[in-house]
Amino acid sequence: MTTLFDPLVVGDITVPNRVFMAPLTRMRSTQPGNIPNAMMAQYYVQRASAGLIILEATQVSQQGQGYPSTPGIHSDAQVEGWKIVTDAVHKAGGRMFLQLWHVGRISHTSHQPDGGLPVAPSAIAPDGKVFTADWKQVPYETPRALETSELPGIVEQFRKGAENAKAAGFDGVEVHGANGYLLDQFLQDGVNKRHDNYGGSIENRARLLLEVVDAVVGVWGRGRVGVRLSPYASFNGMSESDPKALFTYVLKELSKRGIAYAHVIEPRASGASDSVNVDVPVAFDELRGVFSGVYLSAGGYNVQNAPEAVEQGYVDAVAFGRLFIANPDLPKRLQLHAGLNPYDRSSFYGGTEKGYIDYPFMDKAA
Repeated sequence: MTTLFDPLVVGDITVPNRVFMAPLTRMRSTQPGNIPNAMMAQYYVQRASAGLIILEATQVSQQGQGYPSTPGIHSDAQVEGWKIVTDAVHKAGGRMFLQLWHVGRISHTSHQPDGGLPVAPSAIAPDGKVFTADWKQVPYETPRALETSELPGIVEQFRKGAENAKAAGFDGVEVHGANGYLLDQFLQDGVNKRHDNYGGSIENRARLLLEVVDAVVGVWGRGRVGVRLSPYASFNGMSESDPKALFTYVLKELSKRGIAYAHVIEPRASGASDSVNVDVPVAFDELRGVFSGVYLSAGGYNVQNAPEAVEQGYVDAVAFGRLFIANPDLPKRLQLHAGLNPYDRSSFYGGTEKGYIDYPFMDKAA
């Protein structure tokens, strides 16, 4: 029987366990220029026992930024900052994929080059509020619809981000196609109202994501690339009239490309709820059979249902978010059935060491 603690071949690398660290936006990149810092290196070193660390979402361009103090991978200084992180984690025995990110309409003019409008597939504003560069919350602006002629430039931003991630010493990259950010905005018809080759049919709406994946694979090779998707999710104002058909097509196309893994978020996942549904994962039930590679699942997993999901063959590995925030030695705690530190939600986003690098390990707990 396969367990959560068995090794796993993920593309070109072998990881020692199936307890992965999910990409978690923490807004601790406080240096001017969104440059990673030594505190971030310590945070990831503490969690180096994860089978694979998937780094926090990292913008591939200034246009791709949507929140204050999130790191980038588009400047030389950012690459040098990430080298401090990757060197430290590798010395600690860890493995890291960087998540490549463009937020699209989930942004504000204060983050944009020359104060321009955020961009999107269509000029439709999301509901709710956005953080400005000075941490104020204001209503979302109506984004500017990207011209067809601009889309090769978006692909190039991801390709260059992948190239920079390689220069920074990462072990691979994950393309962020989930959670209502730009590539997901193109995928789902509740937001994408285009009439060109990137709108309308499922094939057209998936085109930009697949072009980005192909460009990134061209840099890294298919065995060092993962893709994150969020079928059935409504986060950041997303909606899709036929999610099963859309994501079946996308996963089939990713399977053809032989990428290292598909990272699928369960619809039970919520940033505002601690409730857990222990039933068979919905996204697995609908979509697992169409992807032939490593199937990584995230969303609502705990000490009971995560081992069961692997043992019963629903998933190949599980990505943990909030539990990894509060428990840097999470794989060991899960394997020993040890108690877990509670997490402090108030310190998730922004701040300093508190709620970031001060959670105790098992052997240091009071």
